[in-house]
Amino acid sequence: MALYRIKDITEADYGCEERLDGPHALLRFEDGSSVEVTESWIAEKGIEEGKLVWISEDGKVSKAIEVVAAVIRHGDRIFATQRGYGEFKDRWEFPGGKMEPGEAPEAALKREIKEELDTDIQVGELIKTVDTDYPNFHITMHVFWCSIVSGELKLLEHEAAKWVELDEKLPEAVDWLPADLEVVQEMLNQN
Repeated sequence: MALYRIKDITEADYGCEERLDGPHALLRFEDGSSVEVTESWIAEKGIEEGKLVWISEDGKVSKAIEVVAAVIRHGDRIFATQRGYGEFKDRWEFPGGKMEPGEAPEAALKREIKEELDTDIQVGELIKTVDTDYPNFHITMHVFWCSIVSGELKLLEHEAAKWVELDEKLPEAVDWLPADLEVVQEMLNQN
């Protein structure tokens, strides 16, 4: 199981051979390896050069997203945000967002928190990197302990937010997204 960044996408050459599932293409990766997928899958998932895919042990290829998340701690409480859009609207998560190609996780996290919460943070220790499969994509999420340097945690993209106690009730404190719940369990194990 691994993440691969797509270097290029080329048409698979089969001569006159017909395929029941339509035309195929090769995704070539930065490490020199490649995988064959249908062109319809590429279009459906919005796959492009420079994007990430996840290849599982059984060879299944999934669209992949690499993100960062901040566990902002104040005493014995942590900051949780509620999604206000998309497939997971109303579910709870740690704030953060997508990494840009070539961007360091810490830099991405500072940028995302400034964009989402108008707050400057200090990024601390990595809590955990979580790999989670959702129905339509795979997510790799790098989660860090963070503290506020300046700002008021103003909600610019989320529906709601709250400070929740970092205790054994944390898993049930809100309706966490699956990847975030893995982080919650890790924090409780570390605590």
